[in-house]
Amino acid sequence: MSVAGKKYFVIGSLEKGINVIELLADHESLSVSEVAAHLDINRSAAHRFLATLRELGWAEKDDDGKYRLTFRVLEQAMKVADRFEIRRMARPFMQRLAGLTDETVNLGYWDGQGIVHLDKIDSRNILRMDSRIGSHAPAYCTALGKAILAFLPKEDIAAYMAVAEFEATGPNTITEPTAFEAELAKVRENGVAIDDEEMAPGLRCVAAPVFDYTDYPRYALSVSGPAMRMKRGVIAKIEGDLKAACAGLSGLLGKPDGRRP
Repeated sequence: MSVAGKKYFVIGSLEKGINVIELLADHESLSVSEVAAHLDINRSAAHRFLATLRELGWAEKDDDGKYRLTFRVLEQAMKVADRFEIRRMARPFMQRLAGLTDETVNLGYWDGQGIVHLDKIDSRNILRMDSRIGSHAPAYCTALGKAILAFLPKEDIAAYMAVAEFEATGPNTITEPTAFEAELAKVRENGVAIDDEEMAPGLRCVAAPVFDYTDYPRYALSVSGPAMRMKRGVIAKIEGDLKAACAGLSGLLGKPDGRRP
């Protein structure tokens, strides 16, 4: 479990903490003394590592005084796994949208603060949107972000609004919280969000949310392109196909029937 060769950049305490997590993953539960013996560290150090993991919610202590990992490990692992699985599941829907629109199609993931671009299919046009997979974008000025924010639980929206910094990044960026809340209400009513040159000049985008098996809007699909091509009438024609794609993908993810649009 230790790092061979001890590179100069290796943080020893972090390495030992990960070793403790891996050790607990291999056993149902272990005492402080057992952890110390397995990892050849003193009992005091073992106790500090375990106490820290417990404080952070990664470990719990049972009635026998032994430590075991919590479901937080599984929760974090599933987040990573879902990001890769969702790309495979979303691809057919994205390919269909790309074929119908001949514009760039994007898959976004809500990480609790903003949008992570997980995948895209580029337009065949020379002039097109060029988002980088893995890049992070603000939620308030993107169609992907607004599509997800609008359908989050009220407490999640309130938490976001409390810390969001509405800075203008395009000519039409919504920078007033009250106006932004009205925009989210419109998104909830229409089922789609539009970025009308809010993220960047000359760019328009339309997005709809994708719900998981808990009915949570964890992802969104969007179609984006230059404003000169993505005119209002064009966006209106795209909306139906976009909603259908998101509904189909939500169904594959196990979204409960008869609930959110």
